[in-house]
Amino acid sequence: MNHKNSIILPRQINQNKITIMEYRKLGNSELELSAITYGAFAIGGTMWGGTEKKDSIESVQASIDHGVTTIDTAPFYGFGLSEEMIGEAIKPYNRSKIQLLTKFGLVWDGSNNGKGDFFFDADDNGKKVPVYKYSSKANVIKEVEESLKRLKTDYIDLLQIHWPDSTTPISETMEAAESLIQQGKIRAFGVSNYNVAQIQEAQKIIQVASNQVAYSMLNRKIEEELIPFTVAENIGIIAYSPMERGLLTGKYFTDSKLKENDHRNGYFNQFDLQKVKTLVEELTSLAHAKEASLSQLVLRWTSLQKGISIVLAGARNAEQAISNAKTMDFDLSASELEFINQAISKIK
Repeated sequence: MNHKNSIILPRQINQNKITIMEYRKLGNSELELSAITYGAFAIGGTMWGGTEKKDSIESVQASIDHGVTTIDTAPFYGFGLSEEMIGEAIKPYNRSKIQLLTKFGLVWDGSNNGKGDFFFDADDNGKKVPVYKYSSKANVIKEVEESLKRLKTDYIDLLQIHWPDSTTPISETMEAAESLIQQGKIRAFGVSNYNVAQIQEAQKIIQVASNQVAYSMLNRKIEEELIPFTVAENIGIIAYSPMERGLLTGKYFTDSKLKENDHRNGYFNQFDLQKVKTLVEELTSLAHAKEASLSQLVLRWTSLQKGISIVLAGARNAEQAISNAKTMDFDLSASELEFINQAISKIK
C-alpha cells in the first residue's frame, strides 16, 4: 500500500551502515510516528515470565538509535514498570524527537473500589491480581498524572483508552480526554480495541486519531468492517500482536520451552499449530531470499496492509530491537506479496 503523508528518511547508524525508517502521519492528528513502533508490553514482565531491567532499557535505546522514534506502553504493563523503564531509557534523548504513546483504563491497584468491568486475574509473582476495565473521568485524570510521573515527562503524545468499559458512558471518558488535550497534557487521543459503533460514539465528543487493535497474518478480522470505516474517516490503525506474541518468529517450533507463568502457554492453543508451522516454513524461504529474518518479513508485510498506520514490535534486548528497526530496509514486490497471501490463505 502506498501510504499518504509518509516520509522515508535514512537514519545514520555508523559509518558503514544506514537504516531506512519510514515516518507516517497518524490519521487526522499532527503526529508523525515511526512505521515500526516499539511495543513495550513484554518488558513490563507481567504475563511474560519476568523481565531484565538492563536488557529492557537497552532495547528501548537501541530502537531510538536505529530510527524508531515511537514507543507504545501502558500502565498495566508490569504494573507501572514498563512506563518507569521507558522514562529512564529516554532521559539521554531529545524528548521532542520521541513520541510517547500510553493508555489508561486497566486498574489493578484496587483504586476503583470494585467498580468497572472485571477483566481477568493477572499473575504477579504467583499472586492473583484482579484487573478491571474502568474509565471514569476521575480515573482517567488519575492515571494520566501517574503515567506522566513514571515517564518523567509533562505531556503524552497519544493517550489511548486500553479497553472499552461498559460501566462508564463513552461520553464521560471522552470528555475527560478532551480536557487533557485542552490542558496540553496530551497531544492527541486514540482508542484501543474499539468497534465501529464505539468509535462513532466517541467521535461525538472528541477527535479520534487512531484505534489500536490486534492484527496479524493469523488474525485479519478487522479487514471486514473496521478498516473500511477507519480509512473513510481518516483514523489511523495501530496494529498490535503482528507476530502473535512470538509465534510467527518460528522460534516456538524449534525451542518451545516457555516459563510456567508465561501466558503464551495457553495463548498459542487457539491456533492450528501444524498449519502455522507450515506457513512459517514457506515464509522462511522468502525471508532468506530477501536477506531478512522471518520476523522482519512478517512485520514488513503487516506495514504494507491497507489502513495500517504503524506496527507495534516488541523487543526484550538490543539485538531484537535493532532487527525490528531494520524491517523497513527492504520492500516487497506485488508478486512477493501475492506469494505471502497465498501461503496465509492455507491457514483457513
